[in-house]
Amino acid sequence: MSIKVVLEDILKLRGMTSKELCQLVDITEANMSILRSGKAKAIRFETLNKLCYYLKCEPKDILIYVED
Repeated sequence: MSIKVVLEDILKLRGMTSKELCQLVDITEANMSILRSGKAKAIRFETLNKLCYYLKCEPKDILIYVED
């Protein structure tokens, strides 16, 4: 069982680049890369809140639960 981050899909739907989102959310490109690649072990609620705000989505659109 695991939680997956599906930022790539949302970025494509919104026509936004990862770099643009980094500037809006105020996180480094390295941290965004970790999130996008699914290698993140955690995410701050503050960051999740900003992602949802700027992507105009809900947390469930970014984080999905996948049964192994």
